[in-house]
Amino acid sequence: MKDKYNMGKEDNIFFAKRKLVDNIYKSANLEGIAVTFADTYSFMNNVNTGNISIDDMLKLKGLKDAWQFVLSTIDDELNIEYIKKVHFEVCKGQNITPLGEFRDRGVGITGTSWRPKLPSECNYEEELKEILENKNKLDMCLDLFCYIQRCQMFLDGNKRVANLVANKEMIKNGQGIIAVPVEEIGNYLTKLINYYETGDNEDLKKWLYETSVDGI
Repeated sequence: MKDKYNMGKEDNIFFAKRKLVDNIYKSANLEGIAVTFADTYSFMNNVNTGNISIDDMLKLKGLKDAWQFVLSTIDDELNIEYIKKVHFEVCKGQNITPLGEFRDRGVGITGTSWRPKLPSECNYEEELKEILENKNKLDMCLDLFCYIQRCQMFLDGNKRVANLVANKEMIKNGQGIIAVPVEEIGNYLTKLINYYETGDNEDLKKWLYETSVDGI
């Protein structure tokens, strides 16, 4: 997969910070948190417009805190424990248990009868290691983004965790950021469901490459 951008790490960090409100807005909507860009901007500037529910405000705060965590730990090793820390930041204060730990029961997914395995039936460490060995960094990051969503490691927040973890590696490697446009979420979810059911992420990655990788 050909790089779309070739940024230095510091330039990529600066770009991510400049796009932070936009990415939180897009990530929130991808997870089904229906907020406008204007309300997200106001929230990020500590202004309460009255248009956001308490639950959604907690989720936005989790995204804000998790992004701060990721941007301050760009060079940290990516492993399963790091992914758990991201989940903790994303979901703290939202009455989600277990918090920062793998789910302990099965889950259903809207739009498909396919069900992910229990974490106890998986070897996430080896699967993650295999993904990270990919020398093509953009391809690796897109694989990571897809993989964490399909695993459904946690009871809630998997798309948010996938976005943050994949973007940590995107930024670290100067590849820009991944952010699914809000107007494309319907198309994205259709392709995501197909990936869930088939285990083949090539069509989804191609679509992400064309629509959702942003940089300078």
